[in-house]
Amino acid sequence: MHRRPAVAGRFYPARPQELTRDLERYLERTTPPQQAIGCVVPHAGIMYSGHVAGAVYARLKPASSYIILCPNHTGAGRPLAIMSTGDWETPLGNVPIDSALAEALKRACPALEEDDEAHRFEHSLEVQLPFLQHLQEDFRFVPIAIGVGRYEPLAELGRALARVVEAAGSRPLLVASSDLNHYEPDAVNRVKDRQAIDQILALDPRGLYDTVHRERISMCGFGPAVAVLTAARELGARQAELVRYATSGDITGDRSAVVGYAGIVIR
Repeated sequence: MHRRPAVAGRFYPARPQELTRDLERYLERTTPPQQAIGCVVPHAGIMYSGHVAGAVYARLKPASSYIILCPNHTGAGRPLAIMSTGDWETPLGNVPIDSALAEALKRACPALEEDDEAHRFEHSLEVQLPFLQHLQEDFRFVPIAIGVGRYEPLAELGRALARVVEAAGSRPLLVASSDLNHYEPDAVNRVKDRQAIDQILALDPRGLYDTVHRERISMCGFGPAVAVLTAARELGARQAELVRYATSGDITGDRSAVVGYAGIVIR
């Protein structure tokens, strides 16, 4: 399947020159890029969270393949939806799916089902691709949309990710797409966001899951984050670094109801 962009012109500029200008601003390197196992990045409109996502991607050494996990905001399609063939289009060109890696993931985790529909209009994975395209010309990726909320399927997916990454000749990089708490006053949001961030920095997937539910943190991508944290621990992760944190109020000036954004690198 050739997936056309669903949110170009809304979440990020549809004109390549304008998009490139934004990416150059957000992807400024302040330190040499380093090897990583994975990361957590936000997925709001580029004007709101692009500076947070860009700070993360600028820290990462490029990989030949990425496994990008996102929440399923639309509710369409299968609970654990993967695409194994085709490519995705953005204003910067087409990015091919890593079919061999996708097939290995389906064998390792039978709960993953082939499904284009879950991805057709989902923004949270699409918005990651332009950052990677700006940084490197040649890479492949595997898209996974997560619509399940129970812990064990997320942990099982994470364990499968670890097995496949460990067996790959050139290690894919794991990307969890997630915003943090939604639409509460800035001061409340920051407290809730910090509770979730602390669990990620502790590399504690169960702690993140329990905290999100106990504290009623509306973190839309807790599923991708739990799966990536589970995989990272299996792969020997030793630390996670909070690269940048912000809320939408930092951009708009309206702090009455904000969304939180964290950029975290896992090594």
